[in-house]
Amino acid sequence: MFNTTRWNQVRYTAYAPLYDAFTERLLRRPRRIALGQVDWEPGMRVLLVGAGTGLDVPFIPAEVELHATDLCPAMVKRAAKRAEHLQRDVDCHVMDAEALAYPDAHFDVVVMHLILAVMPNPQRGLAEAHRVLRDDGQLCVMDKFQPDDHPAGSARKALNAITSTLATDITRQAQPLLHEAGFWIRHDEPVLMGSLFRALLAAKKPTT
Repeated sequence: MFNTTRWNQVRYTAYAPLYDAFTERLLRRPRRIALGQVDWEPGMRVLLVGAGTGLDVPFIPAEVELHATDLCPAMVKRAAKRAEHLQRDVDCHVMDAEALAYPDAHFDVVVMHLILAVMPNPQRGLAEAHRVLRDDGQLCVMDKFQPDDHPAGSARKALNAITSTLATDITRQAQPLLHEAGFWIRHDEPVLMGSLFRALLAAKKPTT
């Protein structure tokens, strides 16, 4: 499958100038719903992983410490400009979601919107989210997922060979990915195109 970190950098650099035009209005409501599931408190330290152009920023309370990362420098530049326009203090960095440069248990909330279906290795990205999240932290996910109760069929897999090269994987399942990474799902809600796009709120499984 033609899905690598380098290819993601190349294609999203090309997509950056047009990204907002194609996604801002379409995904405004799903973003609002997903972030509305979080139990927000003033002073929280929050990480946007794969922040893109910063379209989640308007839906996050101002009373938090906000950090944003993305693999693509062109996206990070646009996210920083959006934060400045919104008069928000957002610490923006170019960073690989599969190798986050943050200490363990550093964040109260990690937001992963529209990234798990794009990453070459979503298991590694979720492992990093788990690592940097506090034991009582919250993971907010919004993405495209195959239903959890059955794997993708041959037709969907064939289509995925095209979609994963151009944009996104359409065969990944939320529940197995999150559970394998050590999360349990607190809330799961379809938000767009039937149940293709889902908003999930998860927490770390208790250690025994």
